[in-house]
Order: sequence, then C-alpha cells, then structure tokens
Amino acid sequence: MKRTNTYRIPVMLSVLLLLTGCAGGVKQESANKIATAPLAVTVMSFNVQNLFDNKDDADKDDKAYLPIEAKQNAAHVAACNKIEVASWRDECLNLDWSDEALEHKLTVLADTIRQVNGGLGADIIALQEVENVKILERLRTGYLTDLAYEAAILVEGADLRGIDVAFLSRIPLAHPPILHPLTLAQFAERERDTRGVLQADFQLADGSILTGFSVHFPAPFHPTGMRVAAYQQLTELLKSLPDERPAFAAGDFNTTSTEDSEKKMLDTYARPYWTLAHDIGCGDCQGSHYYARDDSWSFLDMIFFAAARGGNTTAQIRADSVQIANRNPAQVSSRGTPERYRSAQRIGVSDHWPMIATIEVTQKQ
Repeated sequence: MKRTNTYRIPVMLSVLLLLTGCAGGVKQESANKIATAPLAVTVMSFNVQNLFDNKDDADKDDKAYLPIEAKQNAAHVAACNKIEVASWRDECLNLDWSDEALEHKLTVLADTIRQVNGGLGADIIALQEVENVKILERLRTGYLTDLAYEAAILVEGADLRGIDVAFLSRIPLAHPPILHPLTLAQFAERERDTRGVLQADFQLADGSILTGFSVHFPAPFHPTGMRVAAYQQLTELLKSLPDERPAFAAGDFNTTSTEDSEKKMLDTYARPYWTLAHDIGCGDCQGSHYYARDDSWSFLDMIFFAAARGGNTTAQIRADSVQIANRNPAQVSSRGTPERYRSAQRIGVSDHWPMIATIEVTQKQ
C-alpha cells in the first residue's frame, strides 16, 4: 500500500499541474482576445433640417423661425417681401415657429436618433443645419438625456442663415474642437452661404484617437466649383492628421447623383482618399434625399472613412453596418420618400434620411 500511494501522488500532482497550466493558458488566451477585440463606434450623419430656436438672433437671418405673433409688424413684413424665392418668402411671413412646433420638432428628431442601437442612438452623431449650441443642448438634455451624450459640440460659423455643423457624442474629446472655415477665392461673394468643416478628436477607451469631420458642403444651386473646393479642403485636413490617426467625415455633401454622374465628383475628389460607406454596404439603398422635380435619388448624406497610415491602430468600416436610418414612420412620406418637416401639420422629420455605419478600431499586437 505504501508503494502504491507513493506512486499515485506524483501522478496526481502532474495532472493538477497540467490542468493549472492549461487554465493559465486559457486565461492568457482570453486576455489576448480582450486586448485585440475591436472598439465599435457607431456614427450617424443627420441633416436635421432647420433646427432653429424661436428667438430672434440679431446676428443671423433667422426671421422665418419665429412665432407668428412676432411677425406682425411692418419691419418684419418688409424684410420678408424682399426674399425672391416664393416658398422662402411665404415661410418668412407665415410660418408659426411656436413653442409647440419646436417641441414637436425636437420630439421627432429624438425619435429618429433612438431608432439606432436598440434605442441607445449612435455613439457619435454628425449634425447639420443646427442654429446654435443652445438648441442642440435642449435636444440633448430634454429629449435624449438618458442616452449619456456629452455636452454638444458646436463652434459658431459665419453662415448668413446661421446654420452650423455640430456633433453629439458619448465619446469624450481629446482636444478642443476646431471649425475650419471654407475659403473660396473664386467665389468670395458667396462665402457667407457656406459652412466650415468641424473637426473633433475623440478619445477612445483604448487611448487611441478617432478624428471626425462634420461637413455641410455648398448647396446644389451653387456652382460645382464651390463643392470641389470643399472636397479639396477636406482632403487637406485629412492629410494634415498624424499618420496613426484614423478619421471619418460625415454630413451633407450636397453632391447630387446627376452632378456626380456628369462631373465624376466622388471618383475624382473622394474615393482616392476615403472609403465611402455606401460603396461597401447599403447595397439596396436608393439614397438619402429625393428630388421630386426630376424623380431622382442622391446620396447627399454620406460617411467617409480613412484608416491610419501608420502606428499601432487598425480600423475599418463594418460593411454590414451601413444603413439608411428611416425606420421612424414619421420620416417616410406616402410615396416612400423623406418626409420634410412641416410644422403647421405637425408631420415629417427632415428632408434628409440619416446614414449610419460602424467603425471598428483595433490595436495591433
């Protein structure tokens, strides 16, 4: 018996050591998997169509977005009657941007944002057509308060109407945001009808930085050369980033499908430098904006992505994540097109549908 016990003890110890070693190997393998697991950042591009407060700002042409009782004076009527476009003139004279209308607008915007990530909203939202940081903060704190977005990111620009580009983000900033004005040497007289590019550097949980650009390029009725200048500015901003920095650009690029077909805008000024989200995903998507007058769809709203040129970070857009976010019934007209917001009838959300995509960031091992 003594000899048998003497024989079994080392065997049991060997088995125990082997199991312990295996467990250690499993723990190490799990740790490695955790270390290399990608950080998933969901991005939304959302033109919110004239998100104005209803207070008169002396520095902006916001006179259309006032309560009707504030429009009953000769000075306001005279100013509105100078507007050449009939629909804009009528809006200036007759739109009642009341407290109730504004509350409804904020509600439907919040509903649209909540359709993403199972009600949590995108991690980063690039917004266009926001009047000021106060109205965006009202949306964040009054209608999205449970989604844990940090303070709104908006730097006032020089657009005559007063519409700005902005961000809402759950991911904190690594540096203060920067607004890069659009300089148009050939179209200097039109610069007041443009928005700059808002740069925000987001500090990810693994310590790396993801740079985002929120953009709103010159409208289609402006010369193509103005949008070419905007694309070129965006490319120079991308090139100026550190080599280890992945980046995205999201917003309203105002490049119609007709202009792109005729001028090869995206092939010339975007695809050589960026991956376009809807090139790799969203295969059955028609577009984000519909022009009824020529029955055409366009991806005015897009998400661009550029991987780091060096460093220890790899990143990519997940192809199956690219979508047009239009599951909120209020967004869709009876024709199946974006339902622009109409305050008098309390219908619609925006004449643009948002695009969403998920960027996965991984540290190299």
